[in-house]
Amino acid sequence: VQLQAFGGGLVQAGGFLRLSCAASGRSFSSSNMGWFRRPPGNEREFVAAIRWSGDSVFYADSVKGRFTISRDNAKNTWDLQMNNLKPEDTAVHYCAAASTAWTWLPKFYDYWGQGTLDTVSS
Repeated sequence: VQLQAFGGGLVQAGGFLRLSCAASGRSFSSSNMGWFRRPPGNEREFVAAIRWSGDSVFYADSVKGRFTISRDNAKNTWDLQMNNLKPEDTAVHYCAAASTAWTWLPKFYDYWGQGTLDTVSS
């Protein structure tokens, strides 16, 4: 089972990035999916999560209104659209899957991608 995140990069403040996570090895259509990030020198933190059905999402307060999480169960992928980016959004972003938990706590996520570095310049 592998999760691979891609789509990150370098962008100026106010710009946007779209991250995608592709899963292989099994279907995650019944799993809740999330995005986390680790800013430089800081601990990993929750960004967004989407329920397996796609009908429920929640976000960290710091990204609410700017980021949108979505998923495509048929393609076994989920995305994070990041708009109006700020320098403090600079981080390594990770996608993750939780088999049963519906939570912002990383310890309940069973599968993790390798991370993608996203840098927002001021």
